[in-house]
Amino acid sequence: MEAPHVSVAAPPSQAGPGPPPVRQRAGRFLVLATVFICAACGLVYELELVALASYLIGDSVKQASVVLSVMVFAMGIGSLLAKRLRCRAAVGFGLLEAALALIGGCSALVLYALFAWVGESRFALVGFSLAIGVLIGAEIPLLMTLIQRISRRAEQDAGGTVADLFAADYVGALVGGLAFPFLLLPWLGQLTSALLTGAVNAVAGGALVLWLFGRDLTARERWLLVVVNAAVLGLLATATVLADDFERSVRRAVYGDEVRVAVHTDVQEVVLTGGPGEPPELYLDGRLRVSGRDEHRYHRALVHPAMRGPHARVLILGGGDGLALREVLRTPGVRSVTVAEPDPGVVDLARHDPALARLNGHAYRDPRVRVVHGDAFAGLRAAAGRAEAYDVVISDLPDPAITASTKLYSAEFYGLASRVLARGGRLAVHAGPMASRPHLYWTVDATLRAAGFTTRPYRATGHLSGFAAGPDRSAGTGAAAHDWGFLLAGRDGPPPDPAGAAGVRRVPAARPPGLPPSTLVHPRYGE
Repeated sequence: MEAPHVSVAAPPSQAGPGPPPVRQRAGRFLVLATVFICAACGLVYELELVALASYLIGDSVKQASVVLSVMVFAMGIGSLLAKRLRCRAAVGFGLLEAALALIGGCSALVLYALFAWVGESRFALVGFSLAIGVLIGAEIPLLMTLIQRISRRAEQDAGGTVADLFAADYVGALVGGLAFPFLLLPWLGQLTSALLTGAVNAVAGGALVLWLFGRDLTARERWLLVVVNAAVLGLLATATVLADDFERSVRRAVYGDEVRVAVHTDVQEVVLTGGPGEPPELYLDGRLRVSGRDEHRYHRALVHPAMRGPHARVLILGGGDGLALREVLRTPGVRSVTVAEPDPGVVDLARHDPALARLNGHAYRDPRVRVVHGDAFAGLRAAAGRAEAYDVVISDLPDPAITASTKLYSAEFYGLASRVLARGGRLAVHAGPMASRPHLYWTVDATLRAAGFTTRPYRATGHLSGFAAGPDRSAGTGAAAHDWGFLLAGRDGPPPDPAGAAGVRRVPAARPPGLPPSTLVHPRYGE
């Protein structure tokens, strides 16, 4: 007689995954939606690190290369490490997303704090890139395991599952990549956008695991996920509430106690410092652009040599602070001045801030002044297309060592400047400190000559202020220089000798042989 068949239920710790609380199609959609959200959050973290690296350290090309290459490498490591978690994919994914939300959400706060109070954030940047990369890399293998659990035909449709997973991942990355510069950064700023992204990340990961895969978890694992996610969300919420106070503390540490104006325009961060009776200092994206202690030496040396000769029509590229404009208007015979400034916020500050307006002599009140906003390269191209002619062009642009400014020191840019100069016109260019960075200075000279100009090198001394903000104002990108290097360029033969202008010293034309010019295709500058 055949023995009866007896079935024995497996203990809870050995039971297989339970059925999902929704239908297969709905469960599949929820997993793919989570993939979409996690991919968007991951790309926001990456772009946040790239933006912070460029702002805090400088040299955007180099820092972006370091961040992205380290993160891609770390993603490969994360994919390998995820193999150990596939047997506990649900709880592993929930804890992984909580860790990613905490690290990615707080990365901006930590990097800003290190920059403000320690003065060094490079190693932390690499550490965050590694940690975030490892966690992002572990997401896809775990999500693949989870989506296969709710698919009855996982083995027959593995190719379709992979295609759907990667499609959701790529589309999410697209949305995150567009949301960061066009929505999060302008509306929320770097700190709050990172914290909000972390909160969304934690909610998406925790909700998916606790609801859709809650039956796969033991009671202890469920409580662990609930407590961890609640703690992460609590920390992120607390940091968000305190973000404004933290930002003010960072500004005081970086810029001193006398921060008068601090705004994020559509172009950059603008900070103006200086107490009552003190000379103001203007910082753009953390770099000292104007110091009331010594700006008169710089602007006189930049403007006055170029004004020797016909100067009825003048074009100022940059110079939204109005200080180069002040020097131009002091010269008799000027009929019109056009200021091409990319940031309307700087011009508005120069018009209405009492200290800065007093420093520039209320130059924007002069009826001869016309202001146009937009990229200097595009504006110069448009002026050349309209066949406008200026007797003098003053290039009062950010330092050529700043990577974002390299196109404004290229042969193509100077070729456009040549087209808007009248016959016998002059172009004055700030070419960086000659004493501390001679290679950069002579590269600007070589670029001007490649564009068809004849140049006269000169410099001005008495540079008292540093180049970058920080715990040590002379620390960071471009330590404090003690001179300014300039080039006066003529389109039709040699320009006037700049020697004799106030504070100007002639520089021997000791050009390094064979120095190549800088072009858009082959930029020769860099921080």
